[in-house]
Formats: sequence, structure tokens, C-alpha cells
Amino acid sequence: MLRKQAAGLPRIYDDDFMSVIDRIRAAKGPLFTFELLPPLKGHSIEKVYATIDRLVEFSPAYINFTSHRNETVYRERPDGLLEKRVVRKRPGTIALAAAVKYKYNIPVVPHVLCGGFTKEETENVLIEMNFLGIDDVLALRGDPQRGSRTFIPEKDGHSHTWELVQQIINMNNGKYLEESLEDMAPSNFCIGVAGYPEKHFEAPNRQVDLENLKHKVDTGASYIVTQMFFDNSKFFRFVEECRKTGIEVPIIAGIKPISALNDINLLPQTFHIDMPHDLVMSLQKCKTDKDAREVGIEWAVLQSKELIKAGVPGIHYYTLGRSDNVARIVKEAF
Repeated sequence: MLRKQAAGLPRIYDDDFMSVIDRIRAAKGPLFTFELLPPLKGHSIEKVYATIDRLVEFSPAYINFTSHRNETVYRERPDGLLEKRVVRKRPGTIALAAAVKYKYNIPVVPHVLCGGFTKEETENVLIEMNFLGIDDVLALRGDPQRGSRTFIPEKDGHSHTWELVQQIINMNNGKYLEESLEDMAPSNFCIGVAGYPEKHFEAPNRQVDLENLKHKVDTGASYIVTQMFFDNSKFFRFVEECRKTGIEVPIIAGIKPISALNDINLLPQTFHIDMPHDLVMSLQKCKTDKDAREVGIEWAVLQSKELIKAGVPGIHYYTLGRSDNVARIVKEAF
């Protein structure tokens, strides 16, 4: 059934207003979803559209858009001294998400971070999302600032994801930061959070990591999307441990297809994950990035098929802006 709308706008159906958790509950099979990065500053949105164009035929349930904090960089001045500058290399997460939502009539899920943002900046972003009709959000703490080994929150910012989740829940209850405001309209955000099948690298052990995840869920998160993994047995163990810990929300599996030879070194170092020995041996036989990409596609297809057979609620693909390999994987696995 169509909702009434202004002339000239895209058609909007009732199910377009379903949240992520409602889509998960209503689905008759696993959802296909994927994640995109905003373009580098100064680059065109057209590359994002081209990526989506290759995947839209597979009816993605929603698309995630990453958020990126400011970075501190040092640039050499003409006099030879270094000048400190703070830059954001990939701005525009909310605007990009809105553009995609209304161009393709596909639900979007922007990431909102603790790192690099104050509570007031976060509230303002959420208000913008609310005005734009974007009611889904993935709440993340974010990585430490580049060059730092520990996470340092902004002054008057959040230190932990559960605090960010609480702020969003407060807005859903009509409670904003400025307590003197009256007759505040509640928002209606559905909140997802991240889970780590192989443990968050800062957690002292897996049990503490699970307890931290449960705290996020108990605070108000409706579902979990996992960090990438290459060994399905670790995902299945993670789900089992979550259930034993009392975490009952849906857990969506996160998959990152190998796309280059250097992934064998870069991904474990960057994301603190292990690669199965069989996968490593196959990649070591590759001579080119194209060869490694084919191995990555084959491995991701096998992973996806096993996960679908096991009844996962959805598979979320980390594309890093590449879509031809994901299209092949989804076409073969779903």
C-alpha cells in the first residue's frame, strides 16, 4: 500500500518505513546487506552510485554507510617546519545516506561514532537523521586516534558504545541533553551494535568482551553485526556464547571478501583477526591480485552458503567500495 506523498517524489511503500529489526523479523530468509564508505573529500558521489547499481538487483535489505572521525596530520611548511592540521578525509556520511535512500528507495543505516564527537555533536547528527527520515543507526565506539594505542574520547564525549546507545535511547524517550527544553518530540531509532567473534582486541578475554556486548544490548541495541571473520566455526561459537550470556537479539554475520595479495598481511594486523590455514596456503600460491581476488570470492561463497544453511538472519558484506566480487558471491550463494 502506498503512503500519501508530494507529487514528484519517489514512491514510498509501507514496508519502506520498517526498521532493520522489523525487516529481520519479517524476513523469510537471510537478508543481504552491505557497507559502503563515503567518498574521499572532493571526490564524486557517482562512484558510490556505480557500486550500488551493480548490487541493487539482489534487493539489499539496507545499506550501511561508515563514519570517519577527524585525523591529525602534519604537513611540512615552506620554511621546513611541520604544521599540525586536523582534517576529515571522508565527510558527508549522513548526506550520502540520505541521497542513496531517496535515489534508490533503499533503507540506509549510517554509522554514528563515539570517537571524535561530543555528545552535543552526536545529538545534532541524530536530529538531522530524524529530519531526513533515517531511523536506523549503527552505534560504534570507533578506533583510537591514528598514532594512539588507546581510545581517548572527546571532551564531553562518550568513552563506551553503551553510553552512545543510552543517548539514542534517551532521544527515543524524548529526553535531550538540554533539560530545560519542553514538549520534546521523541525519535524512533533502531540501534545496531558491533560484535567480535574473535574478541575485541582491547578486551582482556572473551568473557569480558561478551559482558560488554551484553551491556550494549541491555541498554537498548536491537541487533548485532559482527566484525569480519574467515572461519565460520568462530562465528558459530560466538553465537553460542552470546546465547549462554543472555544475549538474545539477532546476530548478523559480517563477511569481507579477500581482494588483494596484501590482505593476507593487512587484514589480520588492522582488524586483529586470524585467517584459516587453508585460506592462507591458497593465497600464498597466488601470483597477482586478480588471483587472490578469485580465491577470496571462492572462500566467501563457501562461507556464505554454510552460514545460510545454518539459518543466520543475514549476511553483511564489507565492500570497501568494490562490488563486482560481492555481486558474484551473492549471485552464487543466495
